[in-house]
Amino acid sequence: MPFEWWQWAIVGIGLILAELAVPVFVLIWFGLGALLVSLLVALFPALGLTGQLGCWLALSLLLILLWFRIFRPGAHKTRVGMSDDYVVGEVGLLTHPVAPFEKGKVRFQKPILGSELWDCIADEAVAAGERVRVVGIEGSLIKVRKV
Repeated sequence: MPFEWWQWAIVGIGLILAELAVPVFVLIWFGLGALLVSLLVALFPALGLTGQLGCWLALSLLLILLWFRIFRPGAHKTRVGMSDDYVVGEVGLLTHPVAPFEKGKVRFQKPILGSELWDCIADEAVAAGERVRVVGIEGSLIKVRKV
């Protein structure tokens, strides 16, 4: 016995409301999938129960995949140690000189991970005012070298 379109709509709204009580941010996608299936059932009433459940599962998983594809974890990182690929290669201007075993400061033209100014280290001495490129990350410090 296939569900009617309004039954899918109730399930969808129920799952979306359940997301308010269980904040895992997954139920909302199954709820939206159920709402989309309610549209499909309204347009194609001959769709059987197996087809309805298959569409619901496929649409829900597609919505979850799209969510994590667009807003993937790590896209908005705020800790420098977790973002090597995002930071390495950026060029900045040294505001305080840096030498081996001493920290300096580098300023970037655009904010990197939420800040324009970062503490840095280098393997060789570099004077203030020089342009430097990020070559790595060590802990919470950016490792740079002269451009």
